[in-house]
Amino acid sequence: MQRDTILFDINETVLNLSSLKPRFMSAFGNEAVTATWFSMLLHTSTVCILTSVKTNFATLAGTMLDNIAVRLGITLSDAIRDDILSGFASLPPHSDIIPALIRLRSAGFRAVAFSNSSLNLISTQINNSGLTEYFDDIVSVEETGSFKPDPKVYEFVANRINRPIGELRLVATHDWDTHGALSAGMNAAYIDRSGAPYHPQYRQPDVYATSMEDIVEQIITKDGKK
Repeated sequence: MQRDTILFDINETVLNLSSLKPRFMSAFGNEAVTATWFSMLLHTSTVCILTSVKTNFATLAGTMLDNIAVRLGITLSDAIRDDILSGFASLPPHSDIIPALIRLRSAGFRAVAFSNSSLNLISTQINNSGLTEYFDDIVSVEETGSFKPDPKVYEFVANRINRPIGELRLVATHDWDTHGALSAGMNAAYIDRSGAPYHPQYRQPDVYATSMEDIVEQIITKDGKK
């Protein structure tokens, strides 16, 4: 089956969350808190899916930042809190992103940014990272009132960009997101950004690599014009 539109998860997949580490180091004395905070953010968004809590990713990001500060006995000033959260809107792209997106477009594919963040936040992130010209569309889950990996958000993006869900492929560095897309009927590609093993009980993608250039070349081979 030929596919001409590729969805890209944004946070960690396209944008480098590691740029927040100095801010977390300054606030908490430990840069590893960055990963813990983001994991808590993903966990609470999943709880909201399952229990029908209506909220947004930015609100949850702030709530989890406050939560982890209390757990660690840290008092965050408003200025430090705002500095960390504003940094989330100004993440740089991974070094392999622009060459990969250029290569993908040259092969006749469209690239769509698809994230749990609000449309305003994704648009700001894409603009601040200098990637606006490399994406053909930006789609947020916010209109669904839910988050990935809820099946309805993958169905939503397919309807929004007017493509059958089976003709779409998601690229993500989160195995739960990859699994979610596959479970909803999409194809998927997993980029290993952390070295952590892919969850063995999740659905397995047919494209798997450690660099976006490699991901894109595999996509072009598998999904491009025959």
